[in-house]
Amino acid sequence: MTSEPIYKRVLLKASGEAMMGAQGFGIDVAVADRIASDIADARQMGVEVGVVIGGGNIFRGVAVASKGGDRVTGDHMGMLGTVINALALATSLRKLNIDTVVLSAISMPEICESFSQRATLYHLSLGRVVIFAGGTGNPFFTTDSAAALRAAEMGAEAIFKGTQVDGIYTADPKKDPDATRFDHLTHKEVLDRGLAVMDVAAVALARENSIPIVVFSIHEKGRFAEILTGGGLKTIVSDN
Repeated sequence: MTSEPIYKRVLLKASGEAMMGAQGFGIDVAVADRIASDIADARQMGVEVGVVIGGGNIFRGVAVASKGGDRVTGDHMGMLGTVINALALATSLRKLNIDTVVLSAISMPEICESFSQRATLYHLSLGRVVIFAGGTGNPFFTTDSAAALRAAEMGAEAIFKGTQVDGIYTADPKKDPDATRFDHLTHKEVLDRGLAVMDVAAVALARENSIPIVVFSIHEKGRFAEILTGGGLKTIVSDN
């Protein structure tokens, strides 16, 4: 472990569920503030950070489709949920005096800026945290896929996938006491084993662009910065 960060530019992917904490719905401001604090620690080390947040704490598009509704409309509603979460996290970051911008894949100029790769690289060059909202802007794609896509577009050196547990396990460790954690896997092994860390499209896109995926617990304060310097419990998915 070193005091210097291993990565200089990363994409943090957090689930919408992480934002609601112990609540059954919505946003727990204390949790948003803690995630913002972890991002602020990374910025203080000089790491450039992009963020993608899911919207499951607000709305899930697949829930509409499962009850006979229109999947496209449901996914559009889910995209709006990610915008709500992005604005909440941006507020928490600004409270810490971290310069932050929200870029949405769906144009809504009264609320936030529109996404483009050019705008992303410009804001990163100014030291801003860039939060990507609205998923990919297309239905049928998850925010995991959005995270892999934005990571490739911003030139991220790694995707940090914040989950409910501290890595990838052989089974759900909350249900199976005999589940064991992997320290390292290849992208192919994740796909071949069907390990549910990110969806297939996201893992394939990360592999195609040679982007490692670092899976860690989003609930452990300070863990993000710890892993950035080589410590902490995590699973690294990479082909080298």
